[in-house]
Amino acid sequence: MSSPQDVINMVKENEAKFVDFRFTDTRGKEQHVTVPVSAFDEDKFENGHAFDGSSIAGWKGIQASDMQLMPDPSTAYVDPFFDETTVVITCDVVDPSDGRGYDRDPRSIAKRAEAYLKASGVGDTAYFGPEPEFFVFDSVAWNVDMSGCSLKIYSDEAAWSSGEKSEGGGGSGHRPGVKGGYFPVPPVDSLHDIRSAMVLTLESIGVPVEVHHHEVATAGQCEIGTVFSTLVKRADWTQQLKYVVHNVAHQYGKTATFMPKPIVGDNGSGMHVHQSIWKDGKNTFAGNGYAGLSETALFYIGGIIKHAKALNAITNPGTNSYKRLVPHYEAPTKLAYSAKNRSASIRVPHVTSDKARRIETRFPDPIANPYLCFAALLMAGLDGIQNKIHPGEPADKNLYDLPPEEDAKIPTVCASLEEALAALAADHEFLTRGGVFSDEWIDAFIELKMDEVNKVRMTTHPVEFDLYYSC
Repeated sequence: MSSPQDVINMVKENEAKFVDFRFTDTRGKEQHVTVPVSAFDEDKFENGHAFDGSSIAGWKGIQASDMQLMPDPSTAYVDPFFDETTVVITCDVVDPSDGRGYDRDPRSIAKRAEAYLKASGVGDTAYFGPEPEFFVFDSVAWNVDMSGCSLKIYSDEAAWSSGEKSEGGGGSGHRPGVKGGYFPVPPVDSLHDIRSAMVLTLESIGVPVEVHHHEVATAGQCEIGTVFSTLVKRADWTQQLKYVVHNVAHQYGKTATFMPKPIVGDNGSGMHVHQSIWKDGKNTFAGNGYAGLSETALFYIGGIIKHAKALNAITNPGTNSYKRLVPHYEAPTKLAYSAKNRSASIRVPHVTSDKARRIETRFPDPIANPYLCFAALLMAGLDGIQNKIHPGEPADKNLYDLPPEEDAKIPTVCASLEEALAALAADHEFLTRGGVFSDEWIDAFIELKMDEVNKVRMTTHPVEFDLYYSC
């Protein structure tokens, strides 16, 4: 789809009954509002659809709440889940007072990042390829109130279920152990058919897929690899992938989560992000330096390493994110780069073509808002290029097993969301260049996320009973 008329034709050809307008909030959750086709025409593309922005966390107050959803016709697809045929369109959020993309709208921020790249002269296109991992559980239950809190994950595939009978009588005995989920065939991998259904659904709505497989952790950790694309489009696809994963799992009577660390004692879910910058049809990251990288690519890495702690607030935006970012669970905590070493925060994948030359940032996780995550990584990398920030020598040793004196010399990612928010407060000028992010957005984001920090900090945890009840 590329024009409003194309969308009108799609509605007619599919005999759609509704059109669903979607946008993404600051936390990265898609929101939607639906209109019947009788209330949908080309005027929606010119004048938008009004809604109350004050009801979206971290956005405007009630005194200035009017917002417009401006549908992007290139994003239209037929929803694969609704009973009534519905065409879905991703929208930008526009402030009607000036007709510009709202400064707190994640998609508008991502568009400004793309525009800033072009204006900088460094390149004209930034390509991104995220790898969001996720878990599929049979069910999950939790409770938090004044009397206490509890959590229980139910998964027949989980290693801890080996002593339990499955529904219908008897356990299969085939399940991945802790850190044993990569790559056994079924029946150990019990989710192959569910992932295949997710892949076919993604392809039906226009998201190209390269691969799917079980991931390392027990209890249903999975990954679906989708094709790289430009920054905004790739963020759109990431949101669509999450939507499909959640809903296909739901159709199978299961539940999916992109939480970074839902299980104690096994690998968490990351979202490695592959990146490259192109100019005039050429990959600026290809060169004759380390691992086939150009000086431009090395400077880009230097920018990410320099600003990594501030980036953590955006790329790892939950308190749960920092339960993943610990050593020995394949989580990259060391701020270093390497062509082979997966313990480094930035990896240079082995490729056979200069067109495929890229870098892979490994510390982000899949609860990151993709529009904000990709935009922030690009802005950090551009700062590295513009200021010629060299990342130093590569780290080709196992960074989890260094002598203490060597280990102390390598910086690490943040250890908590609170630390990351403090880093963002102290280091965000690189994000505000070209008006991509605003100081007001950063203040509002920090306030929103500190509310989460305080909620967790003030809630009594069951582990504290283990530690202190008998003292």
